[in-house]
Amino acid sequence: MTGSIAARSTLTRFAQDGSGLGVLTGAIGLAALVSWLSAAHPVWLPVWAPWDFSWSEFLAAVLAVGWYLRGVALSPPDERPGIWRQAAFLIGIAGFYAVLLTHFEYVAQHMFFLNRLQHAVMHHFAPFLVALSWPGAMLLRGMPAPLARLFRHPAIGRIMDVIQQPAIAAVLFVGLIYLWLIPPVHFVAMLNPFLYDVMNWSMVLDGLFFWCLVLDPRPSPPARISIGARLLVTILVMFPQIAMGARLTFATRSLYSYYDLCGRLLPGINALADQHIGGVIVWIPSAMMSSVAFLLILNHLRMHEDQMPAPPPPREGAPAAVLSSRWTGR
Repeated sequence: MTGSIAARSTLTRFAQDGSGLGVLTGAIGLAALVSWLSAAHPVWLPVWAPWDFSWSEFLAAVLAVGWYLRGVALSPPDERPGIWRQAAFLIGIAGFYAVLLTHFEYVAQHMFFLNRLQHAVMHHFAPFLVALSWPGAMLLRGMPAPLARLFRHPAIGRIMDVIQQPAIAAVLFVGLIYLWLIPPVHFVAMLNPFLYDVMNWSMVLDGLFFWCLVLDPRPSPPARISIGARLLVTILVMFPQIAMGARLTFATRSLYSYYDLCGRLLPGINALADQHIGGVIVWIPSAMMSSVAFLLILNHLRMHEDQMPAPPPPREGAPAAVLSSRWTGR
């Protein structure tokens, strides 16, 4: 009991740091320290510390967690997200951190199937969990007011209206996977540091935009698209990913010479086996995540129907209304 009270007191003090600039200042200071340690004393750092420090990725992860927790602390108890939603957000950010800012990034640059696992986390698992937590309100409440006003600007909304138009969202979601798997493009992206960062950021942001679109728990409006459109988009993006995964899984020759050039970390797995395992990773998670999302969207539909007011009783002599509960079992 005493520990719980102390934790709440610490959270309250953390929230009352002014305008959210305290989180920003602390994040920059921590980033500077970790950057210096990564450059000057890398052997001092554990395996979960950044392998190749990136200011943008490190600050994005730390600020997301800091502003989210501050937003939760500032919210009235009846507006705070449930524990499972908070856990989904923190696990999602931890997933981004694990594949982009730890030594895993090094091994993902030396085995194709680990690179596919990295992209599956960046584009599917981690953004799926973040979208499921629906963290927008908490992040806006926790960040500095000028930055929150910027994100609420109508111009940002118009840009999102375009990016999250169903057809565009589906094409971007599948198209970026295909783009970075074109062998010559993949080869250059893995060798060019700038293009490598573009590839990773495009996967992270597109995953967040797509899963936030289809996992929106609200009815339409205010959600951007209807529940029926969300169901359709979720299923349609599954088949091109399955096709790409099958192509890699059943290929008879190695397509990605970059990993021969840089050297594979696991000599027991040859180039073709590496590619086949990577194909399975492209194939299975895409189908699994779309199936899970489909079920969650159906659950949103059920919850919205349950919240609708009951129809008025029929007038005397009028034919009885057909209730959905008679054929849905609810």
